Amino acid sequence: MQFTAVLDVDENLAAVRRITAKARPDPARDGEEHLVVLPEAAMHDFGPADLALGPVAQPLDGPFVAGLARLAEDLGATVIAGMFEQSPDPGRPYNTLVVVDPSGSVRAHYRKAHPYDSFGYRESDRMAPGDGAAVLVRLGTLTVGLMTCYDLRFPEFARALVEGGADTLVVPSAWVRGPLKEDHWAILLRARAIENTAYVLAAGQCGRQYVGASMVVDPMGVVVAAAGPDEAVVTTCVDRLTVEEARRRNPSLANRRR
Repeated sequence: MQFTAVLDVDENLAAVRRITAKARPDPARDGEEHLVVLPEAAMHDFGPADLALGPVAQPLDGPFVAGLARLAEDLGATVIAGMFEQSPDPGRPYNTLVVVDPSGSVRAHYRKAHPYDSFGYRESDRMAPGDGAAVLVRLGTLTVGLMTCYDLRFPEFARALVEGGADTLVVPSAWVRGPLKEDHWAILLRARAIENTAYVLAAGQCGRQYVGASMVVDPMGVVVAAAGPDEAVVTTCVDRLTVEEARRRNPSLANRRR
């Protein structure tokens, strides 16, 4: 799901509820599970480069995650969303993905490993990096690996998730607009899918500052569903059998020489 986050947590939660209400998942059949992926910084946008983010950060048991828990219970879905999490450095919170299951419980969290120190911007001045450990979540027959935005530019990071068992990579992002940036976004998403024979589920913020262009890429690198530059919900089905077939046809993971 892509939308434009603002600098008000309650307003962002209301927007997520409004948008998901338009595309509520059908009741899950046996063996199926629903996953809703929200963008990076869905809790609170980054805002101007001089905006202090420490004061807006929340703990994992704070009101934003509580709002996600109510959403997950209402939808009967696992929800993944980006937030600013309090860290030991009060001036630099973590850029965190939180995973909330249909019971409203926090299943996992991932703290962005690679701050966006590129294209003239320094996220590390405002955000503390995570430790880079691979975070994997089992969802039905699939194993989901968590990445955030700039992590996409580091193929070894995605490969570590796949070596840990991931067959699906989730990439919430706030991919900033700029010359060639949308091309980079689309090319890198497809590259991570092709080289890892894995699904890639990418949910981006949209609006004046961000490219949007959320998409689902299958394990052969085919974009099977995509959004444009505006608020949207992209819906598709993913399954383990498609991954297995892709890995039989293109056994690059098995053929790799170390």
